[in-house]
Amino acid sequence: MSLFPTATRERKESTPLADRMRPRTLEEFVGQEHLLAPGKPLRTQIERDEIGSMILWGPPGCGKTTLARIIAHMTRSEFIPFSAVLSGIAEIRKVMERAERSRELGRRTIVFVDEVHRFNKAQQDAFLPWVERGSIVLIGATTENPSFEVIGPLLSRTKVYMLQALEPELLVALLRRALGDAERGLGDRSEYGEIVIDEDLLRRIAVYANGDARAAYNTLEAAVLGATPDTAGRRVITLELLEDVLQRKVLHYDKAGEEHFNLISALHKSVRNSDPDAALYWLARMLESGEDPLYLARRLVRMASEDVGLADPGALRIAVAAMQAADFIGRPEGDLALAEAAVYLALAPKSNALYTAYGAVQKDLAETEAEPVPLHLRNPVTPLMKEAGYGRGYQYAHDFEEKTTDMPCLPESLRGRRYYEPTAEGYEAIIRKRIEEWLRRKALRREQPKP
Repeated sequence: MSLFPTATRERKESTPLADRMRPRTLEEFVGQEHLLAPGKPLRTQIERDEIGSMILWGPPGCGKTTLARIIAHMTRSEFIPFSAVLSGIAEIRKVMERAERSRELGRRTIVFVDEVHRFNKAQQDAFLPWVERGSIVLIGATTENPSFEVIGPLLSRTKVYMLQALEPELLVALLRRALGDAERGLGDRSEYGEIVIDEDLLRRIAVYANGDARAAYNTLEAAVLGATPDTAGRRVITLELLEDVLQRKVLHYDKAGEEHFNLISALHKSVRNSDPDAALYWLARMLESGEDPLYLARRLVRMASEDVGLADPGALRIAVAAMQAADFIGRPEGDLALAEAAVYLALAPKSNALYTAYGAVQKDLAETEAEPVPLHLRNPVTPLMKEAGYGRGYQYAHDFEEKTTDMPCLPESLRGRRYYEPTAEGYEAIIRKRIEEWLRRKALRREQPKP
């Protein structure tokens, strides 16, 4: 009997699913279309074997190491992986000298440094002369911003490519591929039996992986290995089993279905009703269920304009700052910034006056004629336009003691129309007095004799 099947099985059992399913070609690679779609510069460089040193910057499990290995394979280069955690300057120099000898023999070396941000300045400096001479092609991978973690001289000699977390749909596709692959995945029925898992659970695994393909594969593999075959030899993955694997309760949530809209509605209405506790609860429930933090951030920005408005002009600043913070530091740290914004909005004075005013404008735009801009509001930028009456009768507010005039600024059919009616809530109480003062000054101006 051949020894190869046994050897293959032993190797398969000792190698994690995530490593076995690692893509070997660009055609197998999933995601990063902004870099690797046909015709994109990076893909073109790889296909032409014209790559240079680069830094791959992106979250865990998005394909940085896999992409580096594919590049080495497609460009016929020797691939030397380096660990920034385990390697020192002596090891770096030894590898560089080996790469120099390979270069003299006409063979290029790709040195892949995982977690390059963990190298200190002296270790990063050790690469510089070799990168400059072209002895190696350096590919560094990092989850941290290279601007802060990679020394300037090395950064200036490399191209930084930003990789993105994988969307749940892409992760589900990868999990399906693993379930169907008998050679590298879980599709060998003689070894695993029939694996039964419904689409909803696959999606939940993908959502909880938070863009990390490695985490998704690990969860699926743990669930399969943890399932006891039934009398028919089937491994049925249940919700209870998945919760045991994840060591957490799997909340019911469908990012594309009704529950998604029910929860965001609950969050919005809790903020509008000035209930900070409910706002926190619904926000956390969506985040912990795998909702995109930036989706929630965008909705908070909307609430700041729609339900708080100018009653508290700081609300929009807080919401936008929370969105930037969530995007900058990611999860889970960024969740707290969103929580801060949700509580602030819930406790802020409420006004929908701006929302109502904009709706009234939209209604008039739909129902009235789009009249031309009055001549006195047009800029006479050429002699012909001035001769045609552009700007005639315009009154420059700063020339008047009241700092306003009785000059109409709306089209003829809408003269005197009031859209924005501030409430007495928060800062709008001040705005209301300010509007009253401007109206008083305009009336005073109208009473003055015309020159």
